[in-house]
Formats: sequence, structure tokens, C-alpha cells
Amino acid sequence: MQTPWEYRFAHRIQRMGSSIIRELLKLTEQPDIISFAGGLPAPEVFPVKEFQEACNRVLTAHGAQALQYSTTEGYRPLREMISRHTGRFNVSATPENILITSGSQQALDFIGRLFVNRGDHIVVESPTYLGALQAWNAYGAQYITVPTDEDGMIVDELEAALRVGPKFIYVLPNFQNPSGSTLSLERRKRLVALADQYGVPIIEDDPYGQLRYGGEHLPSVVYLDAQYRNNGDHEYTGNVIYLSTFSKLLAPGLRLAWVVAPQKVIQRLVMTKQAADLHTSSFNQQVAYEVGKGGFLDEHVKVIRATYKERRDVMLEIMDEMFPSEMRWTHPQGGMFLWGIMPEGVDAAEVLKIAVERKVAFVPGAPFHPNGGGANTMRLNFSYSSPEMIREGIARLGATLKEALKKNGHK
Repeated sequence: MQTPWEYRFAHRIQRMGSSIIRELLKLTEQPDIISFAGGLPAPEVFPVKEFQEACNRVLTAHGAQALQYSTTEGYRPLREMISRHTGRFNVSATPENILITSGSQQALDFIGRLFVNRGDHIVVESPTYLGALQAWNAYGAQYITVPTDEDGMIVDELEAALRVGPKFIYVLPNFQNPSGSTLSLERRKRLVALADQYGVPIIEDDPYGQLRYGGEHLPSVVYLDAQYRNNGDHEYTGNVIYLSTFSKLLAPGLRLAWVVAPQKVIQRLVMTKQAADLHTSSFNQQVAYEVGKGGFLDEHVKVIRATYKERRDVMLEIMDEMFPSEMRWTHPQGGMFLWGIMPEGVDAAEVLKIAVERKVAFVPGAPFHPNGGGANTMRLNFSYSSPEMIREGIARLGATLKEALKKNGHK
């Protein structure tokens, strides 16, 4: 039976859909399913004790303030801490360049509200982060895709996209979600130069940058842009809007992220946020500051890296043993994901149906391609499951994949 509300939905709702990842996360509630589907951090690394102590300190010393309304921009000591942290990576951003948001997803939504008119073009990698597509679909965005490989966006194919006159370029340079690829230094520099040449700004989404387990640290796009524009100086120029989050460093349940942007953009984002939720949780911000200050994050991230490196290594080892030889997959230097590519003609969504019957789950890759394609790809998360579960789950999935490929005419 239809209700009167169904005739009153806004037109933009037609471009909105539920996330396949959110739907698949329901499988994790079933104790017998081994899920590589969600982008979930390992709960074993959550600093529960430090949070308990921080909550007590905040409530004892600043209880009334922490439970009160606060400024939209965010808790200033937290923004100052983020500013100091970005300074360590050679980007001079002041607290006035920083807005605290209720998770990176809110930041992406606000960027859509602020910049995207219906029909505007956005340059994205293919595949790219599904959450960004969900956020911007509601505002009528059109996507110009640039293919990727193990070294990230193939920047040699970017120039044709820039000639269309896109609103901005969206890129995840470090251990990209979903592919796990990292944009090489040479390509980062070329990206910055092309963006400058065509006058197109960049959104740099960097939730995983500190989760590196191999290779050398690469400078951020926002730093390279500042260096390019200032003849070697690293003063923040504003051509790159930078996003990051505490979800991967502390805990996703905090829903704390931040935007680094020019002050005029921050002022507009503040007005956007005031219309949405007034401000991010005062209590959560103060607790995060208490946990993070004094160098704790530097030590804690070492624990996260060691845990995830072990799980990545186990997954890659078992995939070498159990997956069909016709398949290819990425070997990420960090982050939480790797990307599997099956032969053309094999549909990952169909494979998933059989895999779930065998109590193992992953995310089919097609939804990460905004203009179609990728039906033969899959995303696997290695951060959430224990090494033992990874071994068992990949063994189940490997057997399923071999049967699926055989049905499609592969040996």
C-alpha cells in the first residue's frame, strides 16, 4: 500500500540508492559468515582503555562544556592538534583552515552541496570510492572516469578529461579504496601540473595515509601543489581540499573527520554544516583530543600497522595458494583493501551468491565504476578478520572462484 509520502519525494532521490557495502555489512551480523566485505578496522586495535580514561578526564575537568552546544568549526584544541600534525607533513594549515565533520562521509556530502550543480562533471578514478559517488549522485553529478593501475590514476589519460571543464578532480592517492593502489610520485607531480594548467582544483581524500606497511612515504598531493605553486615553499595554497579522518586511527564510531580548505571555503562549509547538524559532537571531539594529545597517536598507529601488515601478508599468501591462476590482484603497500580481477565474462555478483552460500563474502567491483564496467572485479578487506579467519575464508572463496571460472570455460 502506497502512502502519501511516496508522491512527495524530491526529484534528487531518484539518483540515490543504498550502498551495496552497507547491505553486505548485515552479513557480518551472522556469526558463521567470514566477511571480507566491509571496510571495517580491526576492533582489537581500538584503544578502549585510553578512551575510558579520556572520558573520565573530560567529564571531570570539562563536563559541562563537553555536554553543551559548541562552535560549528570544531573544538579548537583538536583543530590545533590537526594543524600541528599536518605541519609535520610539510603542509602549513592553520586551525582557521580546518573544519571538523561528523565523519568523512559528511565532508563529501557538504562538498557536493557546496560545489555540484546538476550536470556538473567530476573527474574520478575508475574504480573510485563508492561513498563519494553516493554523496554526489544526489546533486546530479556526472563523472568523467580515468582508468587506474597498481600506480593509481593513469595520469597520461587525464588531460582529455580536463578539457571537458570539470568542477574538480577527486583522488584517493594512498592505498585507494577500493583497489589498494597508491598514486606514484611521478603521477602526483603530473596531476598537480595538469590541474594547474587547466585551472581545475583537486579533492584529496586521504583516510589511509598513515597505514603504510611497505615502501617509502610519498608526499601528499596538497603538499606537492603548495611546493609547485610556491617555488619550493610549502605554504598552503588552497588549490587542493584535503580530507582525512580519525576512523582509521582511533575508532570509526567516533564519527570524526576533518577538512583542510581555504578560509573562504571553510566559511561556506560552516554555513552548510549549521544547516545540517549545527556541529559535530562536542563530547566526542574533546575525548578524541584527550586520547590523541601527547604523542599517543604516533605509538598507537604502529600497533595498527603491525596488525594490518600481518593480515595483508596472510591474505596475499593464501591467495597465491588458493586462487585460480587466471586471476590477478593488487599487492597494496598499506591501507585495508586489495582488488581482485577475474577473466572477462565472469560476473563477481553471481560469484558472490555462491560464496555467501559457503559462508564467505566480498564486495563485487561494478558499483565502484560510475560509468559502468568492472563486473569481473572484487574488493577484499583484510583489516577486520583474524589471520585464522582469513586463511579459512580465502580457502572457501578460492574453491568458489575455481568452480565459477570452470563454468565459464576456463580450466
